[in-house]
Amino acid sequence: MLAAVVAGPERLEVATVPPPEPADRAVVAMERMGLCGTDASILAGKIPVSYPRVLGHELIGRVVRSGLRGQPAEGTRVLVDPSLACGRCRQCRADLSHLCPHGALLGRDVDGGCTEMVAVDEAQLLVLPDDYPAEAAALLQVLGTCVHAQTHLSGALPGRNAAVIGLGVSGLLLLQLLRAAGLRVMGVTRSQWKRELAERLGAEGVVPPQEAASAIAAFTGGEGVDIVVEAVGTVDTWAQAIELAGAGAEVLLFGTIGGSPNARLPLYQLYYKELTIRNPRAARHRDYERAIALATEGMVKLAPLWTHGYRLEQAAEAFTALRSDPRALKVTLEV
Repeated sequence: MLAAVVAGPERLEVATVPPPEPADRAVVAMERMGLCGTDASILAGKIPVSYPRVLGHELIGRVVRSGLRGQPAEGTRVLVDPSLACGRCRQCRADLSHLCPHGALLGRDVDGGCTEMVAVDEAQLLVLPDDYPAEAAALLQVLGTCVHAQTHLSGALPGRNAAVIGLGVSGLLLLQLLRAAGLRVMGVTRSQWKRELAERLGAEGVVPPQEAASAIAAFTGGEGVDIVVEAVGTVDTWAQAIELAGAGAEVLLFGTIGGSPNARLPLYQLYYKELTIRNPRAARHRDYERAIALATEGMVKLAPLWTHGYRLEQAAEAFTALRSDPRALKVTLEV
């Protein structure tokens, strides 16, 4: 069967690989696979993996062989939870399996789902309605991580104010989740077309970064917002998040920020404003369940975020779009 395989830094191949050996696991025939920044970083060699590695952790498919327990039944359409955990360590026993030190992620630590079929434990499968559009379904995994992030926000209450810095896929999903919770949300992005999309998805207003401070001041009567979401992953946007936050606010760092020896942050404001920093990671099974419910009930719109679709055989073209097309949001592969 075919698979999108990283053979080394910047070496992507659509190769023939052996079919999965299920043992007691379920076998899922892939339908649609989403690509994201993690996949691009693996391809670039920024995230170390053992080569060759089959990519893919945003996975929608259909069960073609049930596992040991027989659930979900054969023919069931499913979302695959891509996280693996040991189930025995302190974190797993404390309901923090997404932080398991012995855990793994499909497509990074073990072979993933950018292929025709995968074998996974039945516990990783979540039932998905047959009539939910495939393009939108490919965003459910990342929506699950956004749902998980929102659960960390104690101040996400109706009538409060929020700002989302960075309106890529995650930023637009977090914006919608905050709106669904009853918050008034401003967006910050350099992209004009993303500003227009964010307003259609419920933003009160959207401004470029250089106008954010004055716009937020006007939006909040000079008090700053109650919640700031940083969804870019740079030191500069982290600093801006701190500056836009009001006294007693929460700052949610969704973008992954690596070390920077020359980083300059307004650290005194953390103390002066008594800010709470939230730094969520990954998602739990129940976050994906909630994501499916929100999407299928129409509370969060996923289809407008899907922009590019390719066949599995066109994986190279898909990554070119993901990395270089300024109008790319969610890029997917299909079998």
